[in-house]
Amino acid sequence: MTLWLTALLVWVAAGARVGRVLVKPATTARVAIVVAVAAVALASTVAIPDIAVAVDNLLPGGLHSGWLSTGIVDSAWILFTTATSVVASAAWPVVSRRNLRQVAMVVYGIGALAIALTLAWSFTFGWIVVALGAVFIVTTGLRNLDWTTLGRGIAIYTAGTALVAVLAFANAGRAFQGAEPTPPGQPTWGWQAWEIASLLISLGAVSIVIELWWRARILLRRIRPLHKLMVGRFPEVVAPEQNATSAQLKASDHVAQVMDALYLLSGSGIVIPAAGEPPNSVPERAAVVAEWARNPLGDLFVDARWIAPPPGVSPRGWVLALAKRYEVAVATAGAPQNAAASS
Repeated sequence: MTLWLTALLVWVAAGARVGRVLVKPATTARVAIVVAVAAVALASTVAIPDIAVAVDNLLPGGLHSGWLSTGIVDSAWILFTTATSVVASAAWPVVSRRNLRQVAMVVYGIGALAIALTLAWSFTFGWIVVALGAVFIVTTGLRNLDWTTLGRGIAIYTAGTALVAVLAFANAGRAFQGAEPTPPGQPTWGWQAWEIASLLISLGAVSIVIELWWRARILLRRIRPLHKLMVGRFPEVVAPEQNATSAQLKASDHVAQVMDALYLLSGSGIVIPAAGEPPNSVPERAAVVAEWARNPLGDLFVDARWIAPPPGVSPRGWVLALAKRYEVAVATAGAPQNAAASS
C-alpha cells in the first residue's frame, strides 16, 4: 500500500510543477524540474510489484522476468538525474541564461545515450550513471544552500538526491557481487529507502509553492482587520478585475489595497510640514501610522512620507507591521471603554 501511496504523492507533486509552468514562463529550468519529478513518479509507479509484473507481460509471450520493468525504473532515474543536472548546470558560473538551452540539449543528449546503452547493454551501467549524476547534483546543491524559501527547497531536494546516489551505488555493487534478482511480484531491494528518496525529491520540488501559499494565508489572516477597515472607508481601491482566487495573488491585492487606501486617507500625496520626518524605527513609525489609521481625527496625523514603506522594508512587510500595531491600538483603545462599562 505504501508503494501505491508514494507513487500517488509523487504524481501530485509532478502535477503541481506542471501547474507552475502553466502560470509562469516555461523556462528551461522549470521544464527540467517537471521532467525530473515526472521521471521519479514513473520510477515509483513501475517499482510497484503489480505494475512491474504487468509491464513485463505486455507482449503476448511475455518477457524475461524483471527485464522491462527494471529497465524502465533504471531509465527513469537516469532521466531524473539528467533533467536535474540541467537545473544544476544553471547554478554554475560558466553557464549563463543565454547558453543554458544549448547546455540542456547536450545534457539531454548524454542522458538519452545513457538510457539507450542501459537498455541495450547493462543495467549496472545505468545505476553507475545515476550515481554519478546524483553526486554532481548533490555537490551543486550543497554549494547553493541558504536559509531562504528556495534554499530550504534545495536542501530537501538535495537530501533526496543524496539518498538516490547511495542506493544507485548499492545497486551497482550488488550487481558486481552477483546478487540474486528480485523475484516477480516482490518489492525491489531497498524499496523503503527508494520511497523516502522519492518523497524527499517531490517535497523539495513543491516546497516553494507550499511555503509561499502558507505564508500568503498567514499574511491574509494577519492583515484582515486593517484591510477591512481601510477598504470599508475607501471601497474604490478594490478594482472590479481584482478577483484573484490563489492565496498569493489575493495577498498581493490586499496589500496593494491597504497601501492605496492609506495614500488616499493621507491626502493623496500631500506633504504636511507639521507631520515632521518619520522616525527610522520601523515599529515606532508603524505604531503612529496604525493609531492614525484607526482614528484619523485624533491628535496624530501623518502624510505620504509616513505612509511609504521604510527603506529596506517591502510593501508586504510594511503592511504586516502596520496590521500588528493596529491590533495593539484597537486593543488599547478598547481597554478603558471595557473598564468603564464594567464599573
